[in-house]
Amino acid sequence: MARYADLALPEDGKLAHNILWFARALRKAGLPIGPGRVVDAVRAVEAAGFTERRDFYWTLHACFVSRPEHRTIFQQVFRLYWRDPRYMEHMMSLMLPAIRGVQEDRAAEAAEKRAAEALLDGAMGDLPEPDAGRDETGEEQIEIDASMTMSREERLRTLDFEQMSLDEVAEAKRMLARLSLPVKPLPSRRSGADALGRAIDARRTLRAAMRRGGEIAELARKSPRTRWPNLVVLCDISGSMSQYSRMVLHFLHAVANRKGQGWARVHGFTFGTRLTNITRHLRARDVDQALKAAGAEAQDWSGGTRIGASLHAFNRDWSRRVLGQGAVVLLITDGLDRDDAGLLEKEIERLHLSCRRLIWLNPLLRWDGFAPRAGGIRAMLPHVDAFRAGHSIATLEALAQAISDPSDGGEKARLLRQLAAP
Repeated sequence: MARYADLALPEDGKLAHNILWFARALRKAGLPIGPGRVVDAVRAVEAAGFTERRDFYWTLHACFVSRPEHRTIFQQVFRLYWRDPRYMEHMMSLMLPAIRGVQEDRAAEAAEKRAAEALLDGAMGDLPEPDAGRDETGEEQIEIDASMTMSREERLRTLDFEQMSLDEVAEAKRMLARLSLPVKPLPSRRSGADALGRAIDARRTLRAAMRRGGEIAELARKSPRTRWPNLVVLCDISGSMSQYSRMVLHFLHAVANRKGQGWARVHGFTFGTRLTNITRHLRARDVDQALKAAGAEAQDWSGGTRIGASLHAFNRDWSRRVLGQGAVVLLITDGLDRDDAGLLEKEIERLHLSCRRLIWLNPLLRWDGFAPRAGGIRAMLPHVDAFRAGHSIATLEALAQAISDPSDGGEKARLLRQLAAP
């Protein structure tokens, strides 16, 4: 818990009312808090007393925090709501980065913007509803005009990530968090017990007969098992890919933490001038905490691009660990490489031979007149299974088709014809 100067308590502080609003802010920030926890918190504070502010913090912490990933959110909301005398100005500076002079210029910590959004939403909650009215029984009703909702979402699906405003980026991240990337299971050479299987399981049959003195009472049967592949994502975080990489990593975090999609494991790597493994950071349930930790470890964010050297490091150190059993590789880069094209072609060919399917997402495909003129693109294109755009929500949604259909090559065939043309 961070240290802050003590604040003067008013004589009529309405503590229970403030704890209620504090709990509402936590719930808006993502903590699962119901009325029962609020009542328990009020009773716990009443029993613990006010001898020290630290006791007050840990009393509410014990009542509202039930998972490790909720600690950061609770700390930020508590600091803004209870400890900072100018928390509203601080929140406005977080929500509107262009405002200066209210606080010192620093980057927001993990979950801090989410806490600011929750508290600002709570502060605006007392305003009257513009479309509120009353029905025939006298009860208040709220009318919501949703006629433009679908068109807004459809526009946002096809909008380029670099052309989005701050509000549109926030909405796009929420849409990416709901996306899924299902995959079909792969046939395995191993078999498992199955009463309706066609093949006879001789081993289980003989073992059962030995327990009966050698008499075979029935034939045990088996059928082939299925297994799930790994998903490996190699994401370019150089200067030309910075905005796209942030959105793709939000999508990758949602895929890594959503159960029931079928992936055995999801591995994430970033590269600019060097390769960084961010797999363990993506396991954090809180997306802000996960991306902050990943960004802190990847020191080459928004730097140069050395795709060939980064792929060489991956093939040398990680390919045998994560590409076994039919892994699918997503390569997110624009292909603008500073290294030797010969090295890049050699490493991308080795990567292609080590995985079941290699899919390249390139945001440059958003241009209608895109042509493979860059040396890096010309070296990589023949060694990928699919070449697709990766600049919008719609292009990320189409990944499921590219993964499940082996014949789906995207724009690869058209661009290869351009390369072969004189």
